[in-house]
Amino acid sequence: MKAFKKIYPLFLVLAGNTIYGLGIVLFVLPSGLITGGTTGLGLFFEHSLQLPLGVFIPVFNILMFLLGAFILGRRFALTTILSTFYYPVVFQLLSSLLDGVILTSDPMLSTLCAGILIGAGIGLVIQAGASTGGMDIPPLVLNRLVGLPVSVGLYAFDFLILILQMFFSDTEQILYGMILVLIYSLVLDRMLLVGKGRIQVKVISPFYEEISQAIQTQLDRGVTLLKSEGGYSHEESCTVLTVLSKRELVALKHLVADIDPQAFLVISQVTEVRGRGFTLDKVYRRS
Repeated sequence: MKAFKKIYPLFLVLAGNTIYGLGIVLFVLPSGLITGGTTGLGLFFEHSLQLPLGVFIPVFNILMFLLGAFILGRRFALTTILSTFYYPVVFQLLSSLLDGVILTSDPMLSTLCAGILIGAGIGLVIQAGASTGGMDIPPLVLNRLVGLPVSVGLYAFDFLILILQMFFSDTEQILYGMILVLIYSLVLDRMLLVGKGRIQVKVISPFYEEISQAIQTQLDRGVTLLKSEGGYSHEESCTVLTVLSKRELVALKHLVADIDPQAFLVISQVTEVRGRGFTLDKVYRRS
């Protein structure tokens, strides 16, 4: 099990970079799309200086890796080195294997597919606690040096790279490029939340003790009792707060209804939950 936990992040990094490369090779390059990131910057230099994309990507990735390692430290270097050297290799390999393969000539369909693949690829790498390297690194450096949010830095650099490509691209290409950046940004956001969303429930009832015990024993979920006071009656009581998965919500509703059909429930979705029972193993009290 420990060996799997060590290998799994490496698998995510390799899979993420491969999917990213597929998005570029299958849809971005054949359709003449423009994009942000290292690839977008490479397309600019390829058109302006005739520097091949296959040469620019590895050189730029190594330079950004050295910058990130110097400013962000050894831990960053260890999590990023695999992407830095693997992506140029897999990009060249996919370019050779899929040379001449055109899945669609529709630019909008290409934009949509490329956005999904690029967003999913970057998402897998970030889920592994790593970085895809290249243009992902400057926003991280700015965040460390001046506190600029990483998401703001990513968007700013991507659109700056799109502007650079305006010199050799027409209006439609620029618009498609903006749509592409928007799509893979949205997919990336969703990828980072996959499997992390939970349901938070607050139960207001005079039978809070019974409900609290039932949640702990029947649903095996932790409970927090919050001191509360009725706004109309001014009666002091406790509100039961618990966090659980979507699948457990129906069971919780039935459980509460069996104890107190008049109970007041406030149900909301939370983006992410960290701690015991979720990101950390549960701790069981000895009986």
